Amino acid sequence: MTETFLKEHFSLDGKIALVTGASYGIGFAIASSLARAGATIVFNDIKQDLVDKGLAAYEVLGIKAYGYVCDVTDEEAIQNMVSQIKHDVGVIDILVNNAGIIKRTPMLEMTAADFRQVIDIDLNAPFIVAKAVLPGMIDKGHGKIINICSMMSELGRETVAAYAAAKGGLKMLTKNIASEFGSANIQCNGIGPGYIATPQTEPLRQLQADGSRHPFDQFIISKTPAARWGQAEDLGAPAVFLASDASNFINGHILYVDGGILAYIGKQPE
Repeated sequence: MTETFLKEHFSLDGKIALVTGASYGIGFAIASSLARAGATIVFNDIKQDLVDKGLAAYEVLGIKAYGYVCDVTDEEAIQNMVSQIKHDVGVIDILVNNAGIIKRTPMLEMTAADFRQVIDIDLNAPFIVAKAVLPGMIDKGHGKIINICSMMSELGRETVAAYAAAKGGLKMLTKNIASEFGSANIQCNGIGPGYIATPQTEPLRQLQADGSRHPFDQFIISKTPAARWGQAEDLGAPAVFLASDASNFINGHILYVDGGILAYIGKQPE
């Protein structure tokens, strides 16, 4: 590929990207990749100390980012933040709905309040943020929305009833946004990460006292054809693709970045 081809199809120069909850982890890795492709990064988090942590981390990488304190479940606050971003930086071209939580609780032990909280953050919030940025995208005549879904958009597993319900709903919200706004030259797609090595999953990957793998680590490796956990950086290039002109005729699609888990039935017992 020539440099001209790459710049024509994959460059994000001049684009403004809002990545929710991007102070660290998967959101930070995705935002950093978008920045390296030329985008101006705007992000939010729920507390000032997290925003400050994110700003410092971007600065270390030489990335000029703009951080805002905002709760993604608060519709009025989100509308105000989007207006402030327009004033400070410009109209948003790219939205990555990354902010989310998981509560690993057996269904019979989970309260309705906890279930609602997961749905609120993982499903209602992407609706709220997308609704806030869509008018600007429509006025501009283009836009990219990337929802961070999950393999739990397709699979169930013990202890994640609320998370699977929310991510399954987010998959269908993705398809519906694509359906409703495709004629406005807006593409809405999803990324479904597999099991990613993050600080939150580190205890599950530590070697046991006898030098053996943690049982959950063994389970994930055995179910993944790539035979490893994903890295947050593995999600960066797929996000650049879905944010770029290279994906202009891709809409309502969920790109699973899972090392092949969803394609694999597993090894036959010996």
